[in-house]
Amino acid sequence: MTTVSRAWQVSSAFVKLTDTLVGEYDVLDVLHTLVEVSVDLLDAESAGLLLVDPNGELQVLASTSEESQLVEILQSQAGVGPCIDAFRTGTVVTISDIATEGSQYPEFQAAALSQGFHSVHAIPMRVRPNTIGALNLFRKNTGRLTEEDAAIGQALADVATISILQERTVRENTVVNEQLQRALNSRILIEQAKGVIAQRSQVNMNEAFNRLRAYARSHNELMHESAEKVISSTVQL
Repeated sequence: MTTVSRAWQVSSAFVKLTDTLVGEYDVLDVLHTLVEVSVDLLDAESAGLLLVDPNGELQVLASTSEESQLVEILQSQAGVGPCIDAFRTGTVVTISDIATEGSQYPEFQAAALSQGFHSVHAIPMRVRPNTIGALNLFRKNTGRLTEEDAAIGQALADVATISILQERTVRENTVVNEQLQRALNSRILIEQAKGVIAQRSQVNMNEAFNRLRAYARSHNELMHESAEKVISSTVQL
């Protein structure tokens, strides 16, 4: 049996992430790839990502499971939680035991525990003074990420952040806001399409998303373009 080295795994994760940045890349595809490679590579069972909208509100834009998405939505609605604090302070927030250390975030604590998560590592998505969101790594076990995993997680988040902002968008807030607003609008279409696919094909929401994403990639389309086809019944997946 061939043993895959840690260095090869890390390299593959960054290659997978940067592969989404070719040409007119899809911001949502970048974000979903970020949460996926984070879970594949790091000691986490699930991941979710919040990004700030033009009105300064954090919105859920990517998650690896319905469980993590639910926790992120409740955290965003409550306006408090480790991911919220990571965004506001621009620093990593870690809770090694949500049951005993998460009482400062009662809504988040209850939601996370109800979904089987017992520790969390929240990473700010920032470049220079600009913070645009945060990546949450959820774990079923208590304890902290290793220093190596924490550093790799931050590096992955940094690559994704730079890809979204780039040098020109850092200087042009209007461009940033327009790009984030487009991502938010696309997210709504994708969620609607996931619901349509799930209902038509009797599959769960994770499988529905995988089918939509696979179709978009195979047809060289942005995901929201494929989502529009599904919603209008032009395409059935």
